[in-house]
Amino acid sequence: MAATLRWLAWAMGVACALIGIYHVVLGVASVPGEEMAGATVDSRERFYNAIFFGYGLAWIWAARQKPVPATAVRWLAGVFALSAVGRLLSLAVHGQPHWFQIPLIVLEVVLPPVFFWLASADEKRVTSTGL
Repeated sequence: MAATLRWLAWAMGVACALIGIYHVVLGVASVPGEEMAGATVDSRERFYNAIFFGYGLAWIWAARQKPVPATAVRWLAGVFALSAVGRLLSLAVHGQPHWFQIPLIVLEVVLPPVFFWLASADEKRVTSTGL
């Protein structure tokens, strides 16, 4: 469980950091179907993705700790779950987004419970072995 948690946290961090940088550099041109949005949306896209880059760095930090801190994983997974709530709310209010967003919603719904489960299992392991 510990190796799986570390690997998944590392993968999550690298993916989020790379996605964040990609969106900061390209701005609104990085959003499928939104290439014609104006300066306000471009500015918001770059701003929020700088924060997403930092979110990825937080995952990488957690993955590098020994043991991986369960509390940090729960907080980071909780933020990711909140992103799923936001996307589902948008889906309910505005309808179906660009097709590429649908797999992202699935990941945002599925991954947080996996992280919660892995963090709890690893925390129990660390507590029982005294590591």
